[in-house]
Amino acid sequence: MNYHPFRNLGLKLLALGMAVLLWLSVAGEPVVERGLQVPLGFENVPDALQIAGDPPDTVQVRVRGAASIVNELEPGDVVAVLDLAGERPGDRRLFDMFAGRVRAPFGVDVTQVVPATITVALERGGSPRTVPVVPDIEGQPAEGFAVGRISTAPSTVDVIGSESRLAALSEALTEPVSVVNVSESVQAVVTVGVADPTLRLAVPTTADVTVEIVEAPLDRTLHEVPVAMHNVEGRRRARVVPDQIAVSVRGPRAIVRELDVTAVEALIDLAGLGPGQYNLPVTVWSSPEIGVTHIDPPRVRIDLQ
Repeated sequence: MNYHPFRNLGLKLLALGMAVLLWLSVAGEPVVERGLQVPLGFENVPDALQIAGDPPDTVQVRVRGAASIVNELEPGDVVAVLDLAGERPGDRRLFDMFAGRVRAPFGVDVTQVVPATITVALERGGSPRTVPVVPDIEGQPAEGFAVGRISTAPSTVDVIGSESRLAALSEALTEPVSVVNVSESVQAVVTVGVADPTLRLAVPTTADVTVEIVEAPLDRTLHEVPVAMHNVEGRRRARVVPDQIAVSVRGPRAIVRELDVTAVEALIDLAGLGPGQYNLPVTVWSSPEIGVTHIDPPRVRIDLQ
């Protein structure tokens, strides 16, 4: 194609005139210098590599230019970028942060970057790892209620990242699901993530979390429960001290409220024992829906004659 220097001559002269005007507008302005904290980004990361460790998110730079430009700089106008194209794996790859790694608007010069050197760990990417999704349940239900079964869909997610970080990963987490002062089941759709910022989900995912809220079990202590003795051999006489104990139980509120001392049975087994004095443990039996949480005293004295 032949080059025509006078093609679009009007536009070229207009562009030249605007450049001259811009130069004239700033040529007489004072030159100022300013310090900025700017984001550090990475580009052209090889597909087979992952950024491991904890490289800094920002660096400090000093910029110089016309006051009207430098004083109007906003976050994001200046960024530091490391180009990782062609890099190889390594635990301590060092990159000099020279001014050319900082992108700034026209008319702004970068005079200093701190730190002058950035350390980056580059590892080979591991195979995706499947880990369980663990919901973050926040708070306590209303009085008299408790958290029951918790279900999550999906129950697992695939996570990708460096081999060493994946090996240490055990779970993925959700955003908090609040059950503060609730008295019925809670369902929420929340974002799933991992605590390690160098790892990420293979596919961004939300989870449907269902938290069942059930009646809390009731605790109650039954006093003056009689202690019975079993398997007293022959005509021997036995005396138990004390002959009544206190038994603490836990179970469904509707059932526990109605219990009396006949709901449990406190036993001492004397099988095979001859005359003498013994300190024996008490065994308490109850119905399957009632749990025994405490026996006071747990042992009693037996006088066997």
